[in-house]
Amino acid sequence: MANLRAIRKRISSVKSTQQITRAMKMVSAAKLRRAQDGINAARPYARKMREVVTAVAGRAGSDAHPLLTAREAKKLALLVVTSDRGLCGSFNAGLSRAVYGFLNEHRGAYEEITLFVVGRKGRDFFRRRQIPIRKEYLGVLGAVSRHRAEEIANDLVGGFLAGEFDEVQIAFNEFRSAISQVVRFEKMFPIALEKADGEAGGAGIDYLYEPGQKEILASLLPKYVEIQIFRVLLESVAGEHGARMTAMDSATNNSVDMISRLTLKMNRARQSAITTELIEIVSGAEALKG
Repeated sequence: MANLRAIRKRISSVKSTQQITRAMKMVSAAKLRRAQDGINAARPYARKMREVVTAVAGRAGSDAHPLLTAREAKKLALLVVTSDRGLCGSFNAGLSRAVYGFLNEHRGAYEEITLFVVGRKGRDFFRRRQIPIRKEYLGVLGAVSRHRAEEIANDLVGGFLAGEFDEVQIAFNEFRSAISQVVRFEKMFPIALEKADGEAGGAGIDYLYEPGQKEILASLLPKYVEIQIFRVLLESVAGEHGARMTAMDSATNNSVDMISRLTLKMNRARQSAITTELIEIVSGAEALKG
């Protein structure tokens, strides 16, 4: 009977866990829809911003702004975007391991690699491995705002203009679908002077700028960096909710299977106890007859 009570207690515990995972799945599904709407709205804007910046910068040349000027990449700044909360499968672990592998692989290529980390999970991962972090941003993804994206952009642009690093990259989970997030490394700046999409037909067209190309780029490029970081934060939020929804759905299904197995085990234990009692009664009756 002691074994039977232990099984019943475990079934009750698994059912309580199942209620939690089911509720978390529903919450993540609701948040995912809002996050998906946000990233679907931000992507076209960020893409068009890139086209405009590339077109203007391509005509102005690399000397028009320091963010366009390529340097010998000796010092790298890497912005890593993780989440503040767990229970989202391999969302954080996959990204953190990829960044850790990147650091080990490229340590010889750069004299110095400086880490900027968004999210508690990434911060804790690198702290445990005693990897220095230049600056950490916590609570950013709870409510993504342009203000926080601007703060991060100012730190990165300021360090680049001051010569503290020669190149800036960003590592994040790109949202593909609720069940698919892909680890991406993107170079933020120096901004490559590539021809913007759709410019081939107007390659010979130039424009008059007021007040001038350099002044426009001085205002446009910091906003471009801010928008790209804002987009990445939205990608990470959508990916986090998708990963958590998938993980909680898997946990809920596993709990159903576990309850079925435990119920079967409990029934077998009960039948065994009943059979034992019947045998004892029959044996006692036979002994009395004898």
